Amino acid sequence: MSDVRQVGTRAELLSLPRGAAAGGPVALVPTMGALHEGHAALIRAAREATHGPVVVSVFVNPLQFAPGEDLDRYPRTLDADLEVCAGAGADVVFTPSVAEMYPDGVSTGATDAVSVDAGPLGTILEGASRPTHFRGVLTVVAKLFGLVRPDLAFFGEKDYQQLVLIEQMARELCLGVDVCGVETVRDADGLARSSRNQYLSDEERTVALALSRALSAARERAAYGVPSARWAAMKVLTGEPGLDLDYLALRSEDLTVDLSEEPDLPTTTGRVLVAARVGNTRLIDNMPIEFTTRGGA
Repeated sequence: MSDVRQVGTRAELLSLPRGAAAGGPVALVPTMGALHEGHAALIRAAREATHGPVVVSVFVNPLQFAPGEDLDRYPRTLDADLEVCAGAGADVVFTPSVAEMYPDGVSTGATDAVSVDAGPLGTILEGASRPTHFRGVLTVVAKLFGLVRPDLAFFGEKDYQQLVLIEQMARELCLGVDVCGVETVRDADGLARSSRNQYLSDEERTVALALSRALSAARERAAYGVPSARWAAMKVLTGEPGLDLDYLALRSEDLTVDLSEEPDLPTTTGRVLVAARVGNTRLIDNMPIEFTTRGGA
């Protein structure tokens, strides 16, 4: 286990080595804390990618929570988070206060200050269910990029729409950061690792397994076309009492094309994405999917 330095202010970040003094590119892993093996995988990927500093941010961002969402009960486990960071190879953990990140103040779910709009892609899927969410995500990530000034930034594919939007922001705003996606980490039974999993009772966790089963069912039927893949996934989801489905979507890799509405496309690699509520907990998951025909079921 390596030593890890905790810093909490912009001034302290300025003391981080840069350029040749850093020994390699600066890598950033943004998180909201409550770290688990999925986050550890991101930190390890960053560590493997550079001999320079690996910085992990731990900040529960109020701007990406709408009123009535779980901001107040979102788990905060800093001591355990520091241990995860050290064990996975991080050098620095940035733990700013809300005042440090938003010195002019912030209102939950909205702000009058300068912020980053997610554009049309931010209004579908998660954006349709949580209209202010991606504005909050992109704004805080842009702030972190400006504060840490990383060369590389690592994000999990579990939050796939978030990953695509951050890639788009970094590219279109010329932020000079290479955004790296890391494959979703799953428990042995298939459940995607998430900080919100700890909200689930044992019974609810069993119900939640339907999400990964549905995605796997869609992939197994992909050779028979989009309608068949969707039917297979919906059969799993609708057959699970206690699961309240928000959406099931089959999209192109960049999420701009709804594959169910494009029956004449040639062989296509895309994503199947799902969101559902189990008890009081909202969960999301996704998997890559490849269609080799648009034939019937």
